[in-house]
Amino acid sequence: MVTSNLAHRIEEYDEEQIVAHESPVKYCSVALSDVIARGKRLEASVFDVEAMQARALIAGGKYPQTFLGGAEGIATSYVCGRFKRIWVKTSDIPIYQPSSIVDIKPSPDGYISSKTKTNINALRVQKNQILMTCSGTVGKVSYVSETLKDKVFSHDLLRIDCKNPNDAGYVYAYLKSSVGNQILCTNRYGAVITHIEPEHLATIPIPDAPAMLKNTIHHLIEKSYALRDASNDLIDEATALLVKALNLPPMDDIAPNFYEKAAKVDTFSVPLSRLEGRLEASYHVPVVDAVMEYLRQNAAEVTTIGDPRISREVILPGRFKRIYVDEGYGRVFIGGKQLYELDPVNKKYLSNVHHGSRISKQLELHENMTLITCSGTIGKVTLVPKHWENWAANQHIIRIVPTSDDMAGYLYIFLASDYAQPLIRRFTYGSVVDEIDDHHVRSIAVPLLKDHAAQKKINDLAMAANAKRYEAYCLEQEALKILNEQIIFAK
Repeated sequence: MVTSNLAHRIEEYDEEQIVAHESPVKYCSVALSDVIARGKRLEASVFDVEAMQARALIAGGKYPQTFLGGAEGIATSYVCGRFKRIWVKTSDIPIYQPSSIVDIKPSPDGYISSKTKTNINALRVQKNQILMTCSGTVGKVSYVSETLKDKVFSHDLLRIDCKNPNDAGYVYAYLKSSVGNQILCTNRYGAVITHIEPEHLATIPIPDAPAMLKNTIHHLIEKSYALRDASNDLIDEATALLVKALNLPPMDDIAPNFYEKAAKVDTFSVPLSRLEGRLEASYHVPVVDAVMEYLRQNAAEVTTIGDPRISREVILPGRFKRIYVDEGYGRVFIGGKQLYELDPVNKKYLSNVHHGSRISKQLELHENMTLITCSGTIGKVTLVPKHWENWAANQHIIRIVPTSDDMAGYLYIFLASDYAQPLIRRFTYGSVVDEIDDHHVRSIAVPLLKDHAAQKKINDLAMAANAKRYEAYCLEQEALKILNEQIIFAK
């Protein structure tokens, strides 16, 4: 029986506390003259708020601003003229694409003939230069150390020479910083630009910091790149030891004799017993048999990645719809294009709230994992450095968890070698987008050396190289921290 007009709640429920982690509101002031110059457009998207804030920050900073280029600027810059390439199978002139400047150990895009009608020496980059991509994905920067010195790059690359050589590391760090790169890739109205010419650098403000600070940053960047060079030398040494231990000839000299010489095109026969359910010619290319024959003759044993002595797990994440968040609100997320970079540019950030379980079970990276791209470009291989610990990578990358650190470096050196590439790519399938899966990766052949000491030395060299790359990353981050705290954001 109801004795009053008050309704009583029978059960008590705890109210759910909703915590919203929001990114700060982005805003800035826009001059009327800029609105008119931009076609009287009032949409915020026309004016890159972060870029305009960055310019205002430099203009009102602790130190007076100067400009990167121009008559009074601290650097000069140029691009080379266009030319028609004469491609050849091999020559003493390997040519590199601008996008590879951010790779730790870049590989040539191909080889050009000495008969190419251009000044080849003018295309070579010089030590202490700063290189910048000026079309396509603009604003990627690199510093020329021993690894890139005298390499031939295509015309579509901006080369920057500092008037004071000790400013080079400072300019590099500024252009790589979030503030400097934001300014670099936009015009004075904040609109994103799609191509950079040398004249554009005359509009790029840069703090005129004290020489002591600039020298400190420059030397940190120099040391960082020297460590990258040293790591590359260790990788080369380890690869040479592997080749010697397996008595392998140069890859170009592994000329299979299985092609039918009378045929007008490359033709070979495969016994029915060896088809293994695959009818594509690419799976049975003779070079695979040739490499495998060398491995069987010179290794103690040829096993596969799926062998428990080689790996504990091979992980291929499932496909999923991604939810991205701003920096600081999620997990660093990279893709296959960024595997060769020390500090990947254009990093994205994956929501921990929406993808936390998938990240921890499938996507998370850990030091000394070996990564192999398995979609699109097949067979890019890298060894996860320490600073990538707990980052996430997309589903187009297969993770190999080595059985121990005593195998991690050796496995990486073999898979990254020219001799392993045919063994990886033979499994490729797909009519539009090339793919391999975790089952294929488990089946990739891996030789175990007769000389156990040599195998250990190869592993140790690879691990030492990986440690140097982590140290190089730390030095660059230290330089960027000094730049941000003592120059850009200094009061």
